[in-house]
Amino acid sequence: MALIVQKFGGSSVGDADKIKHVAKRVIETQKAGNQVVVVVSAMGDTTDELMDLANQVTDNPSPRELDMLLTAGERISMALLALAINAAGAQSRSFTGSQAGIVTDSKHGNARIAEVTPDRIREALDEGDIAIVAGFQGFNRETRDITTLGRGGSDTTAVALAAALNADVCEIYSDVDGVYTADPRQIPAARKLDYIDVESMLELAAAGAKILHIRAVEFARRHNVDLRVRSTFSTDPGTRVISGNRGENMEESVVSGVATDKSQTKIIVVGIPDLPGKAAELFNIVAEAGANIDMIVQNTATGVDVDDKVSDISFTLPKGDSAKVVAALEANQAKIGYRELEVDHEIGKISVVGAGMRTHSGVSATLFNALAKAGINIEMISTSEIRISVVTDITEADDAARAIHTAFGLDSEIEAVVYAGTGR
Repeated sequence: MALIVQKFGGSSVGDADKIKHVAKRVIETQKAGNQVVVVVSAMGDTTDELMDLANQVTDNPSPRELDMLLTAGERISMALLALAINAAGAQSRSFTGSQAGIVTDSKHGNARIAEVTPDRIREALDEGDIAIVAGFQGFNRETRDITTLGRGGSDTTAVALAAALNADVCEIYSDVDGVYTADPRQIPAARKLDYIDVESMLELAAAGAKILHIRAVEFARRHNVDLRVRSTFSTDPGTRVISGNRGENMEESVVSGVATDKSQTKIIVVGIPDLPGKAAELFNIVAEAGANIDMIVQNTATGVDVDDKVSDISFTLPKGDSAKVVAALEANQAKIGYRELEVDHEIGKISVVGAGMRTHSGVSATLFNALAKAGINIEMISTSEIRISVVTDITEADDAARAIHTAFGLDSEIEAVVYAGTGR
């Protein structure tokens, strides 16, 4: 008897009919001889609607009370799904994150999982029930408060439970048939992958691919959890995300996919003194502002005398962090000694990812030739062993992604199907 953890996103449980459909799929999985744990997100846009209500009540909602409010969405989904399963003749029990044993640190809004003690989940499974768990939430033992796990938290809940329960597989259900070589909403010719190594999936998630959240993929890699990405609305077997030694006989793809991210801002610190320690000062201030930096580029210093030499440092970060970082840098202009700041919100990052890039030459040439032929200018470049990222003007990002996707031979003759059209 296999133990399977299944996670269904907001588009999969968006209304009563969809919840009944999910109930049917879950029951079929159990009838096939499996123990089943199901993790659910809030229905449709419930989380956004609850956030809007909070902002209508106050301009500065308490993080603790906001977590109490937002976790209601997943609790509604878990209870409705349990009701639907029971009404269809099977037995299920629903559990909040705290009841499921998801123990976190005390940070509201973006808590990290510290421990998983799924005793009540095991009891339910041993008694032949399907366990339904509210995603996105946990609790802190010291404060005894409910916490939320932040963006992609339901994915992380599912993978954490799969690791704690030693599940055979963790299935992530959404509105597409699996992991594609690009976002099929952006590039309809994107091709579905039968499998992908976890390292490449981690890079794609970090680069902006929205099919899996980076924290969930990182958890899967750390705990050797095999993932399968599938659609709620088809029987397609989906894409296996293979972790640990389970992929040792798998040939690595040179390029697994292309990801686009339009959610970043570029900040240029112009005329910073070219002296030891100035970059450290700059990024200490950015870190104290609580921002995560993605790409960094420093140009060659200009000036005649050593004391007069200056350089420019450019970096990218999430748009939501840009205002506080700009405010912090402006407040410390005299300390750092830079001349001015330039802020550009209209950028797009396009990344090419593939584990085979470690051992294959010519990837960079193919990428830059594709962009040159498309007439697209590059503003920044960043690389790792298995990824090359470029920044362009946001108006050229989609064209750049399509040109790169075609250049690497990733196009499919069959147009991808997006069943619900609303994402994860």
